[in-house]
Amino acid sequence: MKKRTGINSWSIKSSAEMYGIENWGAKFFSINKDGEVTVLLRKGDSLEPVSLYQIIKGLEERGITMPVLMHFPDLIFNRIDRINRSFSDAIEEYGYNGYYRGVYPIKVNQQQHVVEEMVRFGASYHYGLEAGSKPELMVAISSIKSKEPLIICNGYKDEEFIDLALYGTKLGLNIFLVIERPSEANTIVSRARKIGVNPNIGIRAKLSSSAGGKWAESTGAHSVFGLTASQLIDVIDFLKQEEMIDCLKFLHYHMGSQIPDIRDIREAAGEAARIYISMVREDAPMEYLDIGGGLAIDYDGSKTSFEGSKNYSMEEYCRTVIDLLKEAFDDAGVKHPNIVSESGRAVTAYSSVLVFNILDVNSLIPENGSPDIPENSHENIINLKEILDVMNIKNIQEHYHDAIFYRDELRNLFQIGKVTLRERAVAEELFWRVIKKISILAEDLKYIPEEMKMLESIMADIYYGNFSLFQSLPDCWAIDQLFPVMPIHRLKEQPTNHAIISDTTCDCDGKIDKFIGLYDIKKSIMLHRLKKDQDYVIGVFLVGAYQETLGDLHNLFGDTHIIGIVLDEDGEIELTREINGDSVSDVLSYVEYDPQLLLEHIRTLVELGVKEKRVTVKQRKEIMSAFEEGMRGYTYFEL
Repeated sequence: MKKRTGINSWSIKSSAEMYGIENWGAKFFSINKDGEVTVLLRKGDSLEPVSLYQIIKGLEERGITMPVLMHFPDLIFNRIDRINRSFSDAIEEYGYNGYYRGVYPIKVNQQQHVVEEMVRFGASYHYGLEAGSKPELMVAISSIKSKEPLIICNGYKDEEFIDLALYGTKLGLNIFLVIERPSEANTIVSRARKIGVNPNIGIRAKLSSSAGGKWAESTGAHSVFGLTASQLIDVIDFLKQEEMIDCLKFLHYHMGSQIPDIRDIREAAGEAARIYISMVREDAPMEYLDIGGGLAIDYDGSKTSFEGSKNYSMEEYCRTVIDLLKEAFDDAGVKHPNIVSESGRAVTAYSSVLVFNILDVNSLIPENGSPDIPENSHENIINLKEILDVMNIKNIQEHYHDAIFYRDELRNLFQIGKVTLRERAVAEELFWRVIKKISILAEDLKYIPEEMKMLESIMADIYYGNFSLFQSLPDCWAIDQLFPVMPIHRLKEQPTNHAIISDTTCDCDGKIDKFIGLYDIKKSIMLHRLKKDQDYVIGVFLVGAYQETLGDLHNLFGDTHIIGIVLDEDGEIELTREINGDSVSDVLSYVEYDPQLLLEHIRTLVELGVKEKRVTVKQRKEIMSAFEEGMRGYTYFEL
């Protein structure tokens, strides 16, 4: 029998278990003795936990209001260091003769500060960049300062894209043009001859191996990227014919983002090894095997092959790849290639946390006691009150059915004018109190009837968060991506309310109503009751990959503030970068309005109001000041 936790026995450990922070936090995030979520930051040569809630209080003292995207460069440094060390250790352990080169796909998070951190932190490892468009290639060429890191050009390429890459090669950068379509081979060869440079050419293979997860269509026969076996041979033959086979040095494949099962990684690496060996035997002077992205992170902490998790560690991932490839190349008598990976999500996801305050709560049941029963109330109202008073664990299923019957009967009577609105209001409050009591009692049942399993989510309060789902968590809306969500303070207290979280847009899709659980997806999250005159602050974690640049302007809510945070040598919070969120004026200009012209139109309207004696001259000044200040203001709720 499942035992409910008493209010006096609640502890920080209870909160850690409820929200799973020790499972998905990867030791970066934890809870301190004050019941506040902490992040592990570098202080000199040591690491120190820092309270997110205290950071938020410090930001507010500086005049920076929520919502805020807190960015922690130290976590990017940690992930770059770890993946390089893990591959280095595996290479040494298995006696592999090639080296490892990491490459960051700019598309994962194109923000300038993120790319700069990748280059700066990765410099000692010759960490490179991957570009899938002309703007990204411009960023890569201007960011890489040495000849060792790789710049990988993926995606579809026109002549201008190819020319930019070739000019970068001519300047001494280590740039590879990866052929995604057969026709690109001809363009690369012709442009290289015109510019007068020997290109570094790679081929992306379309594997028959497939992987599970949300991005399973990135590989296999129906993938939109890469060359089939016959197309690959055609390109090799073309390069031989054009006497440029010596430029073909690189094989790339990609299984998709967030691969949860290590068996899929192993299978794909084995197939790619066979293709690489065949290319060597076709006289291509191969040097690099790019295993693409796909290194997953554990969003739900379950350590399983579920799409939001992974059943392997980073170290196991590296050992698996190196072990399999060494065996394959040794058996074929082929020189070990240098290994390249494009792990973007695994490197950036942990580094950003979206933090927002709760503005209000809408509950089906008022916090005060049961409603007063009016005199001469309908008998079904009296029946509902009786159920609430006498119900116990032995008769909850019977009373559940009775309560639904009485509620529906009263609704029908209201429709024909036999019950007043006030009576209906009393009946519905009684009904929801009955349902809440049933959901609590049902926790102690050995078997919960199917019809009662959804009661907690049906009863969930709506917590209104000061953020836009579409702007800050687009994957949550578009592809049902699950992110860890939890309050960042008050974790010494037991949360009592089942809740879903709504954003500030006027869209029914603008809500978080699916939450990670260790073994399943939850339809609600436990949150605390709001306290008067105290912000209640929610954090959404692991949002450093893709979310920042995929967001849209639904309801014209713009980018949030972005704050880079480290510790100085004294252990004090230091803001390394402060990017103000969009103002109302900013977002209006994004959709082609002229903010000054809008103000002029409003000014004309106000002046007309003065002329028609609807506002005074003094009120005109107040009205225009309000509109002008509003144009400069944050698009989100400001206290």
